[in-house]
Amino acid sequence: MGRIICCGLGPGDPDLMSVRADRMVRAAKHVAYFRKKGQPGQARRIVEGLLAADVSEYPMEYPVTTEIAFDSPDYARLLADFYDEWAERLARFARAIDIVVLCEGDPYFYGSFMHLHARLQGRVEIEVIAGIPGMVGCWNSVSQPIALADDVTTVLMGTLPEPELAERMRSSDALVVMKTGRNLPKIGRALASAGRLDDAWLVERGTMPDQRVARLADIGEAECPYFAIVLVHGQGRRREAAQ
Repeated sequence: MGRIICCGLGPGDPDLMSVRADRMVRAAKHVAYFRKKGQPGQARRIVEGLLAADVSEYPMEYPVTTEIAFDSPDYARLLADFYDEWAERLARFARAIDIVVLCEGDPYFYGSFMHLHARLQGRVEIEVIAGIPGMVGCWNSVSQPIALADDVTTVLMGTLPEPELAERMRSSDALVVMKTGRNLPKIGRALASAGRLDDAWLVERGTMPDQRVARLADIGEAECPYFAIVLVHGQGRRREAAQ
């Protein structure tokens, strides 16, 4: 019997992979990774130059990305079928071989592998190797502490309704907003409504060679890539408010 080993690759810079993940990737004979159709995939980019010359690769191509609204029943059905199919394929592989699944950031923190993880429970042996979450790489890129003293840090998804985003932004100190992309204008409006826009940073492709760090207020409503995170640093707001 083989295993499925999900490797957390960290925020993007291969130097920020753990020693354990690096060792596992270099020794892998079979690797699988998610990607959009026609693209190499971010996880595969991170390990470029690290894989063995004779490695077998299994790209798991998403059936849809932005062609269908994410809250559409068709979108949910297509993705469910996709995860079902790949869970079955990986389970078959793992009956005979070890297969390494590459995952950006930390697999247990919003990692796509978790959709497979739930479907594979009790069927095969699974090992998950922790990775530095992408947001950690991003807030280090701004060179400011994300939270101090009694600050409450909230992680939000940009896909949430605008009123809910604004409400949660008002009630927290440090903020991390993920799943930006086409949601960036909505995120900006919610931050403005909550009085937090002037303190917000946009980090695109954090820790990667083409990283960009800019104040969100200076970006306007331009599109931003999927690999972008909005940050508002707490700066000890709760402590200062109590003084």
